[in-house]
Amino acid sequence: MSEENQKPQYSADSIQALEGMEHVRMRPSMYIGDVGVRGLHHLVYEVVDNSIDEALAGHCNTISVTINEDNSITTEDNGRGIPVGIHKKEGVSALEVVMTKIGAGGKFDKDSYKVSGGLHGVGVSCVNALSESLTARVFREGKIWEQSYERGKSLAPVATVGDAQHTGTVVTFKPDPQIFQQTLEYNYETLALRMRELAYLNKGITITIIDKRRKDEEGRAIQDTFVSQEGLKEFIGFLDETREAIIAEVISMEGEKNGIPVEVAMVYNTSFSENLHSYVNNINTHEGGTHLSGFRRGLTTTLKKYADSSGLLDKLKFDISGDDFREGLTAIVSVKVSEPQFEGQTKTKLGNREVTSAVSQAVSEMLENYLEENPNDAKTIVQKVILAAQARHAARKAREMVQRKTVMSGGGLPGKLSDCSEQDPMACEVFLVEGDSAGGTAKQGRDRNFQAILPLRGKILNVEKAMQHKVFENEEIRNIYTALGVTIGTEDDSKALNLEKLRYHKIVIMCDADVDGSHISTLILTFLFRYMKELIESGYVYIATPPLYLVKKGAKKNYAWNDDQRDRLLQDFGSGANVQRYKGLGEMNAEQLWETTMNPETRTLRRVTIDNGGEADRIFSMLMGDEVPPRREFIEKNAIYANIDA
Repeated sequence: MSEENQKPQYSADSIQALEGMEHVRMRPSMYIGDVGVRGLHHLVYEVVDNSIDEALAGHCNTISVTINEDNSITTEDNGRGIPVGIHKKEGVSALEVVMTKIGAGGKFDKDSYKVSGGLHGVGVSCVNALSESLTARVFREGKIWEQSYERGKSLAPVATVGDAQHTGTVVTFKPDPQIFQQTLEYNYETLALRMRELAYLNKGITITIIDKRRKDEEGRAIQDTFVSQEGLKEFIGFLDETREAIIAEVISMEGEKNGIPVEVAMVYNTSFSENLHSYVNNINTHEGGTHLSGFRRGLTTTLKKYADSSGLLDKLKFDISGDDFREGLTAIVSVKVSEPQFEGQTKTKLGNREVTSAVSQAVSEMLENYLEENPNDAKTIVQKVILAAQARHAARKAREMVQRKTVMSGGGLPGKLSDCSEQDPMACEVFLVEGDSAGGTAKQGRDRNFQAILPLRGKILNVEKAMQHKVFENEEIRNIYTALGVTIGTEDDSKALNLEKLRYHKIVIMCDADVDGSHISTLILTFLFRYMKELIESGYVYIATPPLYLVKKGAKKNYAWNDDQRDRLLQDFGSGANVQRYKGLGEMNAEQLWETTMNPETRTLRRVTIDNGGEADRIFSMLMGDEVPPRREFIEKNAIYANIDA
């Protein structure tokens, strides 16, 4: 037989016509983003979205989510219950159609749902396909209806299993270990954050989350209940609890423009950062879109008109920019759109053009009324804008200096940077190392081909408390910009980052495993979050995990990253074992640092991600801002290294 005849033939038989559910199982990341921690939690959100859709349609006001002992999930609502009658086209119960057909569901019927979060049509059927087992129980028409499934396929027809006194839907599912091989364990805090967010975005709905895996002091399952009567106004209060407001009340409005329900809440504070959060049908649109453009237009136009007419700008020798109106602003924009057009699979950017004018009009009317009724607050806001403009003007030279010093502009690399020889950014990584001592060890231990070292002197500037020009004037921060090769945006968009000439696709924060090291890591992360968020969103930022202990007995040795590992090693090694506690990276020799922390074959890097932008903003503000009590409470709850004194 010839070699040509041995090759696989490309024929009609080569084309795989996958059914919807089979395709979900073969390409799960297309539907839920990934099959790691984020995708696992996304399953819960998809099921809860169905209950929220019932609430938006006015048929549901209580939702509960339970993490069971075996890490399965049970969601329950008091909506109308999924229809169970025979579907004319499919010839089986409508419940089975909803649970087993991709693209099926009432949300495509405008008479049933005017707005919906899960309009890509995968929803609960996608969850069913990716679950080892799922049971749907429907309370409807005075009966309890039930059907069970395995990996998306029904085990038996829908059957009645009892009488019902109420209506609603209960779904219990267990994620499939064949799909989710990284982890099957749900994080209570992650789910609770999303449930709290949904409660703020849909006022009047009570959402309870229960964790049966953990018990309180009285032996009851851990749980939280979220309900908001004022919606986004309360949400702003929660996000800004660690910042000092400069106006008396949250500015808020709720109404409908051009047939589009719009809800906006905003407040000005003493910080120097802009924190805008946007939602479409309860989906967090991380990349913004037309609704955010409308908010910015309405805000800038209305405030500028007021500022001009007030005469407060007469002595200003330069123009006000859009950025100036948003410094120290925390705002939430939430719109409900019947047919949203999202850009990309991830539903993170809204594309509907008609939404821009609707939000812009709503914001303009809201602000005009507020400024007219609150002249003292209006003056305070304009004065804040003027200060921001003056600071921006002062920052121009500092920003231009950073631009000139970037390596691709011909300014040369920072003297402290020990660069790698590899030129392909995808193969290169840079370690941001605390101090010259650790930097020296890292330089000796690294692989010079693809690993670069940038030692940072002491603790870098806390950008949460610094004006923009102070940030750009800081030598350590300028060195980071220059070493990475990135450029800062224009004066009108001063925090946008151009990643085209980024020199490393792994930026690794490597600090000591102690309190000071954690503080320095947090300072660096705060800077990256506020000024280089695109690096985090692109998945380029990592945290190294150096060991805390070296356990030795004779020629036998092993490393421990926490006290439990140390204790287990001591028990395994038996009497006569010695423990060395590493107080810093500088205490390791180059070989040990390479072996434990820098070698791609043996190290553990933690990628930094932003799962919830609002919560990330709140935590950075709390940790690095001026308010001490909430920071103290957070540290006492989450500290690993520190013993908090009274």
